[in-house]
Amino acid sequence: MAREEEQFERIPTQICRDSEAAAQFVAGEIAQLIRERAKEGKNAVLGLATGSTPLPVYRELVRLHKEDGLSFRNVITFNLDEYFGLSDEHPESYHQFMWERLFKFVDIPKDQVQVPSGTVDRADVYDFCDSYEKAIAEAGGLDYQILGIGRTGHIGFNEPGSAGDSKTRLVTLDPLTRLDAARDFLGEANVPLFAITMGVGTILKARKLVLMAWGQSKASVVRNAVEGKPNENLPASLLQGHDDVRFFIDRSASEELIRFRLPWLVGSVEWTPRLIRKAVLWLSRKVKKPILKLQDSDYNEHGLGELLIGAGPAYGLNITVFNQTQHTITGWPGGKPNADETNRPERSTPFPKRVLVLGSEPHEDILCMGGTAHRLKNQGSEVTLAYLSSGNLAVPDNLAKQTLALMSELEREMDFKKGEGLSLGQFADVILKGIEDKRDEDNDSEEVRRIKALVRRNEARDAARILTIDREAQEFLDLPFYEKGRYRNFVTSEEDVKALVSLLERNEPHQIYVSGGLADPGSVSGVCYRLFCEAMEQLKDKAWMKHCRVWSYRGVGQEWPLFEIDMAVPLSPDELVSKVEASFQYRSQRSQFPFRAASHREIWQQTDEVNRSTAAAYDDVGMAEYEAIEAFKKIELEELLGS
Repeated sequence: MAREEEQFERIPTQICRDSEAAAQFVAGEIAQLIRERAKEGKNAVLGLATGSTPLPVYRELVRLHKEDGLSFRNVITFNLDEYFGLSDEHPESYHQFMWERLFKFVDIPKDQVQVPSGTVDRADVYDFCDSYEKAIAEAGGLDYQILGIGRTGHIGFNEPGSAGDSKTRLVTLDPLTRLDAARDFLGEANVPLFAITMGVGTILKARKLVLMAWGQSKASVVRNAVEGKPNENLPASLLQGHDDVRFFIDRSASEELIRFRLPWLVGSVEWTPRLIRKAVLWLSRKVKKPILKLQDSDYNEHGLGELLIGAGPAYGLNITVFNQTQHTITGWPGGKPNADETNRPERSTPFPKRVLVLGSEPHEDILCMGGTAHRLKNQGSEVTLAYLSSGNLAVPDNLAKQTLALMSELEREMDFKKGEGLSLGQFADVILKGIEDKRDEDNDSEEVRRIKALVRRNEARDAARILTIDREAQEFLDLPFYEKGRYRNFVTSEEDVKALVSLLERNEPHQIYVSGGLADPGSVSGVCYRLFCEAMEQLKDKAWMKHCRVWSYRGVGQEWPLFEIDMAVPLSPDELVSKVEASFQYRSQRSQFPFRAASHREIWQQTDEVNRSTAAAYDDVGMAEYEAIEAFKKIELEELLGS
């Protein structure tokens, strides 16, 4: 029986503290199934997924094997899907993914592992898919199927339009799915157009289904799958017809569910100041009235009668929330010296402040808060922009080749020589040939990754210079987890934390700006945020920490909803133009995600639209009309260390 707060949910959904907690539970269930079947002398048949979502489960299964003696000798596995056209050895093939993340670390017999082939002849695909279905049936059917969910609502590679009775087959990948995979393949043009996937009908035959989702980017599609009606245009919603299906999601992925988004519609709530503000701002935009024009009838007709009883009437409640919202707006993000700070989001002292802006990659800071960084610098604060990763994995080969070709040409034109041995141009020619000879399945060499890191570094410098921030104010940490890893395969160490601790101790900041708290924990941004939290934990007893405030910015192409905003920094038309101009410097990002349609915006368009829409949201509820706004949420130290 669903609880009152879950009344709008059509699939049982468990909200977990984080992905690791969910992984321990799911892996524990799988381990129990394996052991029970072993006692019965039977096999456990698992349906497995790829991508970053199930990685915590696979890590926990490996730990259970190594530390608790869990054997996989009686396990048969069937993977959901595979890119069509990729060999088993390709680094982005799902065959390679599974062996590198799970199979090679446990004692599963190789002939009990099935992953769809990406190299089967096109003429034989139908027969291959039919044989895959028969192999599942001959194994006794799937006992336990793990699923993730894509932003299109796909499960496996069942894209919108997949029928509820569909079987294993060849499919065409949705443009959004390919866009999301672009980073893995160093450019959208390199992402395969087709894949072989189990069908929705195949998945629904499994005896138990578990779908997992992490991070705010999955919140909207999770809501639609859980609360909407079953719809073939959202394949994950078709899971509602299964007798034993559960969703395990983290808090970030749950934020769009009605029980969190509009909790007053599912039952009685505890009206905290933040929740009151959320409700009133929601109502203002719902009825299209400024806050100060809301009436008692508006509250009563939209499920907020209980709020009026405790905090009404509407007139006084409106004024309170109006003032709270207005007081978030400031032109002095570092605090205004010699000013009354009672109703300002930031302290007036000390002034000037030491400000540390953390970017998980060399573009995130300027794109998300370039106007604020510019304002802080011009108002006298000591601003340091620190990039935690080099970002070289995001640089397409063609841009690196252009850079190397330029180096070679410069030597010929300017007769430039550098010391003994290879000249600069000769070095460039050697590396350039290495890129040109590289196969799709080959990783970049250390030299190529370094060249790409320098491409990102110089883009960041050019962007910062437009916003009058000197190169001496930029630090590039190049954290080891990133340099040694790949997307979906980052392993952190104490070395990463030490580098962050050192950065923080060198700066002893009064303000820290950071993102990633709501990101997928396996993403670059999510990994960097977790490392930041670990570093802050080690430094919590330092004297300077008592005077340090942490402000969170949301991430590229995103912004905090109004009720979450604690500081809103308006940008003038000229400041917005400068920020957009700065975004043009990130050529590697434009090359990777080329403009194709209205739904796939250029990076500068995302920057412009997000800042303008935040200003419009303030205008809608009755605030002054601004050109654009960058917004931040204050993170209390206790909350930060608790993460």
